[in-house]
Amino acid sequence: MKTGLTLGKYSPFHTGHQSLIELALNEMDHLIVVIYNSPETTHIPLKIRANWIRQIYPQVEVIEAWDGPTEIGNTETIKKKQEHYLLKLLKNRKITSFYCSEFYGEHISQLFHAENRQVPKSILISGSIIRKNIYQYKNFLDPIVYQDHILNIAFVGAPSTGKSTICKKLAQALNTVWMPEFGREYWETHHKNRRLSKEQLVEIATIHLDQENKLIQQANRYIFCDTNAITTYMFGKYYHGKVLPELQHLAEQAEKRYDLFFLCDDDIPYDDTPDRSGELNRKWFQYEIESDLKVRKLPYIKLSGTIEERMNRVKKMIRDLKKYDCPFINYLKK
Repeated sequence: MKTGLTLGKYSPFHTGHQSLIELALNEMDHLIVVIYNSPETTHIPLKIRANWIRQIYPQVEVIEAWDGPTEIGNTETIKKKQEHYLLKLLKNRKITSFYCSEFYGEHISQLFHAENRQVPKSILISGSIIRKNIYQYKNFLDPIVYQDHILNIAFVGAPSTGKSTICKKLAQALNTVWMPEFGREYWETHHKNRRLSKEQLVEIATIHLDQENKLIQQANRYIFCDTNAITTYMFGKYYHGKVLPELQHLAEQAEKRYDLFFLCDDDIPYDDTPDRSGELNRKWFQYEIESDLKVRKLPYIKLSGTIEERMNRVKKMIRDLKKYDCPFINYLKK
């Protein structure tokens, strides 16, 4: 059996890496990809980067080198350190060909008595160039990779608490996209006696998620989401006292999907539109939604005051925030 080997930081995993992997897959019976932790280069966790490759190429064996050497260079000391680590990591694995486009292809292939399969740099793009502006070079990234560079920010709260307004204004101010509340649009054309069935609520949450996933690919650093499956779940409890397991599952998925939750307060005037059920119901929904966030143990920030005051607080909070940062550490510093 012919076994190929390649390695890297994959920070980020881009079309150049994919070209190399696909070449190796065409030539080999099996391919091993070693991915280094490299916290000095990227803030994206090793597990996330490794899972990009696993999702796109499930037939590839991915090995996470969490304790790999961080030194880079062509000195004998650095080369020996890298060689010692790889021998220990791969033990007695028989390698047929080593794939790369860098100088280290020569000594790593010799280490494993393998062919030095050099890939022309002309088919690759530099990861360092992409890192300078991920959003400018998103065409070089698989959608799975790109979405893990977008801060997905959810705004929740009772009806008429300013969620749509603040999402739209933030998207305009920060040159990105926002996800409107699909449930409101759906309700206007599908409700019967102001009610939706349990099955329709599942449909709302599913379509909202699909549309959100598409919009993420158009996002520039952030996407602002007006509600999510948890909100649909809350309406399901209101309508029927319970929800279908499919909606329960989508709501549970939403707990980990968003990088930050903002709860819009009900301290602004109530806007009585035909799709809403009165200011008293707004107060009840607000209580239930905040209680649900606490039960789910989801950290959130409450936004009060005018729309302008709320926007300024959000922009200050997310200005220096990166995906996979801990937003509340930054919040406490401000």
